[in-house]
Amino acid sequence: MVSFSQLAAFAALTFVMIVIPGPSVLFAISRALTVGRRDALITVAGNAAGVYVQVVAVAFGLGALVERSATVFTVIKLLGAGYLVYLGVQAIRHRRSLHGALHAGGEVRRTRALRVLWDGFVVGFANPKSIVFLAAVLPQFVDPAAGAVPPQILILGIALPVIALLSDSAWALVAGTARTWFAHSPRRLELVGGSGGLMMIGLGAGLAVSRPQ
Repeated sequence: MVSFSQLAAFAALTFVMIVIPGPSVLFAISRALTVGRRDALITVAGNAAGVYVQVVAVAFGLGALVERSATVFTVIKLLGAGYLVYLGVQAIRHRRSLHGALHAGGEVRRTRALRVLWDGFVVGFANPKSIVFLAAVLPQFVDPAAGAVPPQILILGIALPVIALLSDSAWALVAGTARTWFAHSPRRLELVGGSGGLMMIGLGAGLAVSRPQ
């Protein structure tokens, strides 16, 4: 159904797009700085799941609608931007309580995993730029003559969340390690938590003013 050459070509393009630090990398880093490595990795997993739902949407026509409709694009981007700003504000509000919430090992006291997973999922799914990229590029790697176009898109699209999961997890681990050092000082940790929150607010603001490419 999907040849190795098709999958390899799309995976190569996806890899180039992902390894260049962008919004998803900054989101992973900001989450690692504000909530620690464990929750950052769960957030990354949720983000990857949200991106794959976009792949499903592209397979069944929603991606083309987002690409062509300025209204739909704007609604999705504002939802994503608003949620990023909300997460950033929450991080800034609670930055002074970070040190008291730490375990001896330097991680934030565990929050509900499903909530953290949901945070990442919402941001991943509500990223209009990735769904426009998928809608514009992914169909070019499909072979219509082979039939069953939606299944081809679903198989090819796996490359994006898988590569993003590996790349963003690496960034989250690096940022989480740096955060552990800051955890030795309440003042430094408060500064890191506030900086991570500002980073998320900045990402949200940038997304809010973005336009379809």
